[in-house]
Parts: sequence; structure tokens; C-alpha cells
Amino acid sequence: MEESKQNKMALLRQMIENAERNVAAAKQLLSQIDNSSKKSSNSSEASQIVEGTFDGEKMIGLDGKTYPIPVNYASKSKLIEGDLLKLTITEDGSFVYKQISPADRRKIMGIIMKDSAGKYYVSSEGRKYKVLLASLTYFKAKEGDEVTLVVPREKISKWASIEAVIESSEGNKTLNNSSTDKEDEISSLENSAEKEGDNEDNEEDDDGSIEDEWMPDLEDLKKEARSGKKKEDGGIFDDLA
Repeated sequence: MEESKQNKMALLRQMIENAERNVAAAKQLLSQIDNSSKKSSNSSEASQIVEGTFDGEKMIGLDGKTYPIPVNYASKSKLIEGDLLKLTITEDGSFVYKQISPADRRKIMGIIMKDSAGKYYVSSEGRKYKVLLASLTYFKAKEGDEVTLVVPREKISKWASIEAVIESSEGNKTLNNSSTDKEDEISSLENSAEKEGDNEDNEEDDDGSIEDEWMPDLEDLKKEARSGKKKEDGGIFDDLA
């Protein structure tokens, strides 16, 4: 009896120890799961990722919401309608965009124009394409300039992205006018120089005529000195001869 009782007590102690170890292991596992859940929760609160498509001005998220896109980013990245974007919203509220799947593109030529309301657009292939004002400012474009546009290859879009700007011929006209004015100025200076040269030649001719007029008088004096007054005290007239 005593031996059987002792065996039962030993078995109970072993069961209790095993239970305590199991409880400790369970607590540790629970703690790990709890910490992992907190980290996951904090991570999701710290940043949110949304994907969507660019509509020409903003991103339409797959969640149905609209997200603003900085115009400078859209202009420099030359985004077009249909580009797939990924937006990361950080803990401090910053929006970080990344282009993850560009739409198929093609390039066309157009002319910058302005409507009655003063809004700019680009006329190309019989259509009016909207362009971001930031793009016009970035490229320093103006009405009448020819531009290269980027548009979707398959889709007919309302918006287009500016690839490059070719200045209108007004600038060339101004340059040509400046060149003409410069040529006229040079021609005027040459004419003035020729006139001055002519004046100098005339002055030389005038000097020559004065000398010609004076020489006969001098000869007359010499003749008169030789013929009429040779008898007088003659050293002075001899010097003239």
C-alpha cells in the first residue's frame, strides 16, 4: 500500500512539473504572437500603400479614392493617362509616388494655343489636348510654340504630356530684324567713312589750288624784280631770284 501511494504521488509531481513547463511555453508563445501583432499594427499605421492609375491630373486608386499628384512630378516624369502608380503614405503624411507600369506611348506634334477663357491647350491631329500648366512653365513655352507630345498609343486621351518645345518663328524674325539693323548700321558707317575720305581729298585739292594761285604771283614778283628794279641796290631782289 505504502509503495503504491508513493508511486502515485511521484506521478502527480511529474504531471504538475510538465504542466508548469507547458504553461510557461504557452505564455512565451503567446507573448511572441502578441509582440508580432503589435509590430504589424504599428507598421500598417506607419505606412499605407495604394495602387492606382493616372488620369492626367491625379491618381485614381484601386480603392476608388482620388489621390493628388504633385504637378512638378507629373511634368518631369512625363506621366500620361493609364500609367499605373504606387503610392506610399508615410507615418508623417508624406505622399511618395512610384511609376510601376507605364502605359504604351506614342509621340505627336502640336501647337500651343489659348482659348477664349485664357486656358492653354495643344492642338494636334484635329484634337485639343489638355496639358499641365506646370509643364508649360517648366519648358518656358508660350502660345504659338510647336511642341512634341506624349500620348497613349491605343487610348484616345484628353490629356497629353509635353516632351519638348520648339520655339515659334517670332524669335527668328526678331533675330533677322536685328541682323538687318546691324547691316544697315555698318553700311551707314561705311558711307560716312567714304564721305570723310572725300572731304579729305577735297581739302587736299583746295590746298593745291591755293598753291597754284600763289605761284604765278610769286613768279610775277621775281620777273618784276629782275626787269624793273635791277639797277637799285640789289641784294634783296637777287635773293628772290
